[in-house]
Amino acid sequence: MMSTEINEPAINEPPTRSEPILLGKRDALVRALRNASYEILPFKKTEASVLEHVPLDVALTVTTTEAKGLGPTIDLAVRLSRHGYTASPHLAARLVRDDAHLTDIVAQLREAGVQSVFVIGGDAAEPAGTFPDALSLLQRLDEIGHPFSTVGIGGYPEGHGHIPADLIEKALEQKAPHATQVITQLCFDADTTVNWARTIRARGVALPVRVGIPGAVTRQKLVRITAGIGLGQSARFLKKQQNLFWRFFLPGGYSPTRLVRRLTPSIGAPDNNLAGFHVFTFNELEKTQTWRQEWLARLDAS
Repeated sequence: MMSTEINEPAINEPPTRSEPILLGKRDALVRALRNASYEILPFKKTEASVLEHVPLDVALTVTTTEAKGLGPTIDLAVRLSRHGYTASPHLAARLVRDDAHLTDIVAQLREAGVQSVFVIGGDAAEPAGTFPDALSLLQRLDEIGHPFSTVGIGGYPEGHGHIPADLIEKALEQKAPHATQVITQLCFDADTTVNWARTIRARGVALPVRVGIPGAVTRQKLVRITAGIGLGQSARFLKKQQNLFWRFFLPGGYSPTRLVRRLTPSIGAPDNNLAGFHVFTFNELEKTQTWRQEWLARLDAS
């Protein structure tokens, strides 16, 4: 009987020894890959997977969802920090109820030695309390004494599904003084990302930019993830990541290697502040770590 299974793309496709794109950019690319951060989802087996596959020098961010609330995100960031990782929880402003709730969150994180956070507005239809957006939460964190040394904010090279482009970029300019870095959403078009980075730099946002790239994840893994985050959350996830899913069903699928190649000429350029990679692992940590180490091994041998 003929199999109907679609072969997976070569997601771990390693770079070859004769990468012409790397000429003159090797050192910047090595720094970007060596200092890459990983985004993880707070599922039951995540902690064990991190401990098994991720070295301590890889910074982590822990996502949050409306369905599960901030609790699992904070708890995982605390546990990973106690293991010695630099773990940054996503603080979704619309899930923070009030000052007392924020104070409790900050106290939990500081007690565990967490020094960094990633502040987002969040996808909740209605705010749970007094923080309707990321800016309001950032301002309040400043008012209570700048409790974190590293504060990330989101960047949107392809815009935001629910906010007009001019407003989202204005919001970025307003948030930038309260932050230390920008982490972009996934974008598969390198030119779009680079042009966006140049634009925000020209508008005065001088923060280093970590470019969001997909890790070495299979489509089966994405299906399992969306099945595990709840029907409503899955629908929103699929809507936001439809570009990712579409890529999986094109001939050859996608490889993070190809996107890295296209971004490489712009890494470290003074007109865009592209400073590194933020890898959306979708918890496919072993494959993603192997892919990154293959890149670094090739570069070290060049």
